[in-house]
Amino acid sequence: MKIADFDFDLPPELIAQDPLPERDASRMMVVFRGEGRWAHALFRDFPGYLASGDLLVLNDAKVIPAKAWGRRGGASIEFLFVAERAPAEWEVICRPAKRVHVGDRIEFAPGFAAAVIGIGEEGRRILRFQAPDVLDRLAEIGYAPLPPYIKRKKLDAARRPFDLARYQTVFAARAGAIAAPTAGLHFTPALLDRLATAGVVQARVTLNVGPATFQPVRVENLEDHRMGPESYEISEGAARVINAAKNAGRPVLAVGTTVVRTLESAARPPSFEGTGTATDLVPPGSGTTRLFIYPGFKFRVVDRLLTNFHLPQSTLLALVSAFAGRELILDAYRDAVRERYRFFSYGDCMLIL
Repeated sequence: MKIADFDFDLPPELIAQDPLPERDASRMMVVFRGEGRWAHALFRDFPGYLASGDLLVLNDAKVIPAKAWGRRGGASIEFLFVAERAPAEWEVICRPAKRVHVGDRIEFAPGFAAAVIGIGEEGRRILRFQAPDVLDRLAEIGYAPLPPYIKRKKLDAARRPFDLARYQTVFAARAGAIAAPTAGLHFTPALLDRLATAGVVQARVTLNVGPATFQPVRVENLEDHRMGPESYEISEGAARVINAAKNAGRPVLAVGTTVVRTLESAARPPSFEGTGTATDLVPPGSGTTRLFIYPGFKFRVVDRLLTNFHLPQSTLLALVSAFAGRELILDAYRDAVRERYRFFSYGDCMLIL
């Protein structure tokens, strides 16, 4: 299968640069897989597509203010804090990387500096700080790690509070992600309450969204692409609720591709099924996933999916195509372009039933 099989024409003006004033005001395309058709709705209509007992699974990862600018000598360099490797030690992506060498000292703010102690995977630099309070310091100076297709002026202090608040779900709880689980951005506390009142069960898992989710595919054959690692965690309570739904035949609706990858990564192999215990399919625990889902994948946990509209030739579009069928999804995407849907992180959404 070729990555070119997942291409479509996207006018640049459809790439949303800002969220709507109200989170739940987004448009929502509803795709009916079994019927091979779709309809147009608003996200505020979302509760009407669920029934009492349905399970909604959310990713409660919290985005850290991971983008910051440091100085090496007189040069200003952009840093993206990817992951904490050890107390006071962080893996970062820097631009331009050619200016940052092992042994350099990087000044981020008074009393907040680091030494470059190594080079990791894909040329990422390893920084060692004097104290382990890096997240606290980033909260003071860091910016939201918006994707590069959202254009912001460098060090736009006036926009900083806005994006820190809106590039975050209302249910974010566990800090560690460097990108938002964007399907969750549409939810409001009031809408979550509506779902609960209607008897929709909710569970929360965590996948710390990292570069792997947005890593471009640089190979011609899709099967040759290798995903980078991302950490996830499923609590005992969440596993219990998920397995109860699967055992009872109640649909599991994943909010976002990160939830899909979490649940399908954690699922036990088929040989564990049928023993009659509530922990057969999805055990609690933490782990690291490199799961790449593309057409041909057999979904064992997720029955329905809420997701945003994704980049052409991306792993995310391949996942959605695996779930609903490549031709159906590409036809729906072409119609979304004709209907002027807003694309990507701050854009509209698609509900696949």
